Amino acid sequence: MPPTTRSNQHDHDNGHDDCPDAPRRSARTLPTYATNPHPPRVLVAIPVYNEQNYVCRVLARVTEYADDILVIDDGSTDRTPALLTKFPVDVIRHGENRGYGQSLKDAFDWAAMRGYDWVLTMDCDEQHEPASIPDFMQRIADNNADIISGSRYLHHADEHLAPAQPAPADRRAINHTITDELNARLSAAWPAPFRMTDAFCGFKAHRVSAMARLRLTETGYAFPMQFWVQAAATKLRVEELPVSLIYNDPNRSFGGTLDDPAVRLAHYRNVLHRELERCAHRLPRGASADTLRTHEHAPCACSCSSDRDA
Repeated sequence: MPPTTRSNQHDHDNGHDDCPDAPRRSARTLPTYATNPHPPRVLVAIPVYNEQNYVCRVLARVTEYADDILVIDDGSTDRTPALLTKFPVDVIRHGENRGYGQSLKDAFDWAAMRGYDWVLTMDCDEQHEPASIPDFMQRIADNNADIISGSRYLHHADEHLAPAQPAPADRRAINHTITDELNARLSAAWPAPFRMTDAFCGFKAHRVSAMARLRLTETGYAFPMQFWVQAAATKLRVEELPVSLIYNDPNRSFGGTLDDPAVRLAHYRNVLHRELERCAHRLPRGASADTLRTHEHAPCACSCSSDRDA
């Protein structure tokens, strides 16, 4: 596990000149989601990489809704690390950029070691609206799923969730292509009827005990490809929750050749097909048919118990 720190409360209270949106912590009443006298412990985990333009506003909002917050700083080289000291959050610091998937894996490990029941992940570029955190908390309290996945494309019954602007065309097209392929290959694998509408939304609640059954090794942006295949192979219960569609910076970089949409889609499909082949014996017949087969076959990465097929 990379080095971890706890942001200093004294620095937090005196750092407003550097981070004007840093909140002064005050008493607040959080909603009661269930009559359970021992509600599940939920950790909000936020991967960041060079987010100095957003981190203060995002954390100021998130602290309105959550007490237990972990920030995974993936080797930021801007002022992000200094700004994080202004907030009452725990921080995992990568000495160098290790990838979005690695940041999520670290969050799951952190939560498991500290006895949390759920990890709610969200991004730090203002794509994810902190006001939706109570909606996830309610679904967690309902206790009907192992994964509660935000969807920007699920029908929005609430006007406040309506998109302020459309998604960049290349991102929407790639999401649509991958989501359709996941549904075609995995729809029969889930323990209850489920049809995904958004394969890439990072606003997601994960049951920690369920994540322990997966063997996630993908460290980059293709992490969701491995995640969804292993979740289906392990027969996790999944449901979606409508969230806002927000793109404040449609030109954000994926890094290197992944900024080319054709290269990015090919990379995603390669990781997806590799994982389908690995888990073929745990998936419906035909789930791994006609894969690209540009990789070596390896055993299923997930920890699957035989009784899940019973």
